[in-house]
Amino acid sequence: QVQLVESGGGLVQAGGSLRLSCAASGRTISNYAMGWFRQAPGKEREFVAAISKSGGTTYYPDSVKGRFTISRDNAKDTVYLQMNSLKPEDTAVYYCAAVWTFSSSHYYTDRSAYNYWGQGTQVTVSS
Repeated sequence: QVQLVESGGGLVQAGGSLRLSCAASGRTISNYAMGWFRQAPGKEREFVAAISKSGGTTYYPDSVKGRFTISRDNAKDTVYLQMNSLKPEDTAVYYCAAVWTFSSSHYYTDRSAYNYWGQGTQVTVSS
């Protein structure tokens, strides 16, 4: 069982930056591919970023590509999401998620693939 706790959310002006952290406990995340998702009020939870368990492969949707960066420190059992050039449309609750994987290079973009989820952290971007 993996427990995930997100932190680092808050209120920021458009154009600003935030770094989210996702701390894992229970098991080391070195055997898990990780992802970030977000959910705005009245909308579906959407994919934001994914990283393979080795950290060597990442993937982003076009909506955040070039602005967001996912990274991980397996020694600290922590995953990060650096968010730059934030826009009001980035406002949402951000969730990290984990899925056990045998592959060192595979990542997952479908939320149904993930077994473990954090409780979320609110990010609000003002215009």
